[in-house]
Amino acid sequence: MNSKEEQHDKHPRWLLDLARVINDPGYDRWQSMVTATGGCAHPVHLTGESAIVDAGTGEILHSYRTADEPSGHLLIACGNRRASVCPACSQVYQADTFHLIRAGLSGGKGTPETVSGHPRVFLTLTAPSFGPVHTRRDKDGTVRACRPRNRDKRCVHDLPAGCHSRHERHDDRLGQPICPDCYDYTGAVLWQAHAGALWHRFTLEVRRTLASESGMSRRTFNRHVRVSFAKVAEYQRRGLVHFHAVVRLDGPDGSTQTPPDWADHDLLVRAIPPAVQRVTVTTPASDLGRRALTWGDQLDIRPILLDQAADGLSERAVAGYIAKYATKGAEASGTVDHRLSCPNCGGRGRLTLLAACGRCHGTGLKPGLHLDALPVTEHARRMIRTCWELGARPEFADLRLRPWAHMLGFRGHFSTKSRRFSTTLGDIRQARTDHRAAEARQRHGLPTLGDATTLVLGHWRFAGTGYSPGEAIMAEHIRQRVATTRLIATEREDE
Repeated sequence: MNSKEEQHDKHPRWLLDLARVINDPGYDRWQSMVTATGGCAHPVHLTGESAIVDAGTGEILHSYRTADEPSGHLLIACGNRRASVCPACSQVYQADTFHLIRAGLSGGKGTPETVSGHPRVFLTLTAPSFGPVHTRRDKDGTVRACRPRNRDKRCVHDLPAGCHSRHERHDDRLGQPICPDCYDYTGAVLWQAHAGALWHRFTLEVRRTLASESGMSRRTFNRHVRVSFAKVAEYQRRGLVHFHAVVRLDGPDGSTQTPPDWADHDLLVRAIPPAVQRVTVTTPASDLGRRALTWGDQLDIRPILLDQAADGLSERAVAGYIAKYATKGAEASGTVDHRLSCPNCGGRGRLTLLAACGRCHGTGLKPGLHLDALPVTEHARRMIRTCWELGARPEFADLRLRPWAHMLGFRGHFSTKSRRFSTTLGDIRQARTDHRAAEARQRHGLPTLGDATTLVLGHWRFAGTGYSPGEAIMAEHIRQRVATTRLIATEREDE
């Protein structure tokens, strides 16, 4: 065995790759590209070239080629919103969502500051119960037991109907059914799959109720008042989502116009509970029966106030709360953060009526995956298996339960808003892109962005994603450094 082979035996591959990365002549340039992505965990590799050209003469004022890079490619941030997938990009998404929501509450980003005077509330809509689960019944940090009213009561499977333990905050049993065989997994999955439809029905019903409370037809009401929304979905430990939402009353033109005096905070608070109670979505016809799906009994309506010391939620707190959950996924409820269905057949197991999928051999699962071997809680596994079983039924085909099994059946958007609530994520991202482009032009002594005398020509090709083991270690170090710098900057702004 030669000395090089002996060295490979002594040191793990990641350590050897880390040494290669740090000692590479192009390390400084690679480090600067990773820093520009914020320390993205799964950057996209691009190859190609771009040029800024004088539109009148055709002279090339500035050019860039990835062939001139030490690595031969350019790194671009992946842009994934989920913190479990890419902490760096999710932080940017969270910040963008914060500014979007804050603009709809305080003004800014093209929304007038007068919007802060519009009636608005912070609303939480929950899922109904599908069976008792281990829980903490407190809001002040007190540890309490999830015991039933009757201590001797037992379920049909001869198990206690409740739990007499005192659960700490990070108890693994929290959210798990007390009796899994009694828990209505079919109902839970079907509710989850229709949660987006329930939210849509609520937005319609609250408009009808507001009009009724005002003594008007809906058409007349809409000529005087516009109802704007922004909401985010949060997974509870029991694997079901609930929605946190801002509901705001505007004039007919949206955030730029104040609503009439009679469309006040009291009207909004008065209209929401009956609207929630009237919302129903019926599941498709099946031999399992048809279910009338509704919201849960728990409903929280809280005022959004300008004064942070008052008895309510401040605008900043609401924006931060919604932005926080905009980057979370179902992994908080004990499941995985990636699809389980075969990408070739979409989980159906068949390509046509007669031909089975050759990639998954008819299972519908990604090759090599087994539901029983997934690193999930037993409750999440039952939810996933229920998605898989119901997804095979033709009456539930439109719900696409198998492709969304990793989300425990939920297939809606995590974060949404009505069109006139405030600015858009696209506008916020474009403003950031334009700002960086303007900085780059100034650095190279080029005409300002938007100057009609220049053209930008480019040709780009996809060349891969991710890092080598050593690069991943250094990228995480860079991400932590960038995150610390941003945190310090934010704290200084708040002083």
